[in-house]
Amino acid sequence: MRILRRSTLLSVMLGLLVAAQGSAALHAASCTSLQHLNLPETTITHATLETSGSVLMPSDTTPLKGLPVFCRVQGILRPSSDSNIHFEVWLPVANNWNGNFLGAGNGGFAGFIGMGGHGGYEELAANLKRGYVTAASDSGHSGLPTDASWAWHHPQKVIDFGWRALHLTTVRAKQIIRAYYGKPAKYAYFDSCSDGGREALMEAQRFPSDYNGILAGAPAAYWTHMLAGGLGEVHAMMDNPEAYIPELKLPAIERASLAACDAQDGVKDGILSDPQSCHFNPDVLLCKGEDSLDCLTAPQLATLKLMYKGGVDKNGKLITPGFLPGDEIGWGAWDIGPDPGASYGAQYLNNYFRYMVTQNPKWNPLTADVDAMLREARQTTGRELNATNPNLSKFAALGGKLILYHGWNDPAISPWNTIHYFRTVEHTMGTAKTASFVRLYMVPGMEHCAGGPGATDFGQMGIPTLPGAKHNIFNALVDWVQKDQAPRELITAKFGKAADGKQKVVMTRPLCPYPQIIKYNGSGDTNKASSFACVEP
Repeated sequence: MRILRRSTLLSVMLGLLVAAQGSAALHAASCTSLQHLNLPETTITHATLETSGSVLMPSDTTPLKGLPVFCRVQGILRPSSDSNIHFEVWLPVANNWNGNFLGAGNGGFAGFIGMGGHGGYEELAANLKRGYVTAASDSGHSGLPTDASWAWHHPQKVIDFGWRALHLTTVRAKQIIRAYYGKPAKYAYFDSCSDGGREALMEAQRFPSDYNGILAGAPAAYWTHMLAGGLGEVHAMMDNPEAYIPELKLPAIERASLAACDAQDGVKDGILSDPQSCHFNPDVLLCKGEDSLDCLTAPQLATLKLMYKGGVDKNGKLITPGFLPGDEIGWGAWDIGPDPGASYGAQYLNNYFRYMVTQNPKWNPLTADVDAMLREARQTTGRELNATNPNLSKFAALGGKLILYHGWNDPAISPWNTIHYFRTVEHTMGTAKTASFVRLYMVPGMEHCAGGPGATDFGQMGIPTLPGAKHNIFNALVDWVQKDQAPRELITAKFGKAADGKQKVVMTRPLCPYPQIIKYNGSGDTNKASSFACVEP
């Protein structure tokens, strides 16, 4: 036997030690052991293997059921002394994992985990059932989506809400994935809507390596301008009580707009396929005699025109665009409310300016100057909340794919905002380059993120729909990322109940890549997508 010299022996032993350490780093960990992970600015509070198939979520009385076995990791992120970001990572057991990661976002002002427009933990459950590791956070505070009182004198919490909570949750989730499975995720995706859509764009703009594919619905990307522009609408309906439009009058407004434009796509079905081409004149609603639910008074008519037009500054320049005709009944809770100043929009506006912008709980929208509030909003929160940077060159260079979608009849966020962002990306990066990694789909008859008179189920936020990438916008994103198959025309669905109580498909429609629109072929079942085509406007 050959005798090794001492120096050679030490070198061999050192090499074996390094190899062993490397092997250990790639070895899968048990679920409970994840609680002892040492991650920067992070405390893992629980790591539990959930085997019952049923999990009761905080503030819910009905448990989520039908869940596969998974490792549930809960923790707190503290990137600043005033940060307290609760997050969760749900990891399917190894033989159920598809190898990929899917992040979920928030809605409104966030305040609890997994509110991406669909609701609570349901999106996490849907992601888990499809085999994804999934994660979400509360964005650094507790509260209802309309509440921003947590931001009062807490600038670090505003940063956490704006972008830091999601980014750090993504980073930690990837580290936990590597520890649990002994290997990284192959691909990372993000799917969310509303403020979650803003978070999605923030990720693409600021942290282009976080996700390979991003699905961003109805993004609340321009917080400063959306809410400052909304002040004009609040002024109109609260300064003069006679200008307030009662919710009971919305059906009359909708009937008039549909009468003017419903047949433009070739079929009268209560859905405007291309509401941007609807030149509805609201003057037809002016009361000719006594006020009634079938007409509008002159002050109410002025308010309606403002809602279609959008908010303007003192020089008449548009601050934020208005809403489109065809589903005015959907304005009720978001824009009208049960009385002046009680709509969701007014609640968001009040909370934003009181607790984020002015730091004055007594701030009064009726005495606020629109132009001054816009300037102050830009100075105080613009950098942290606005996700409007059109230069996505780093995201594109890394092979990232982005799909945007927005309901044409969204009563919460004007669809013109998303169209404007898409066009600015085209202007900045060029039409051909943009087409290589970005798509925009405008959904006829869809309200905020989902729902409405149209066919509005197409796989967004884990909402069930018909099988296949042709019917599922998220699956289409996956194919674009993993197979380089760029999405084209998709098919949306609307479900109803059959006589036996089970769900059935009551309508399908094409979903066209913008700027294409839907047109009826002139024959065939108007409830089937095959009777329509995507055409240039």
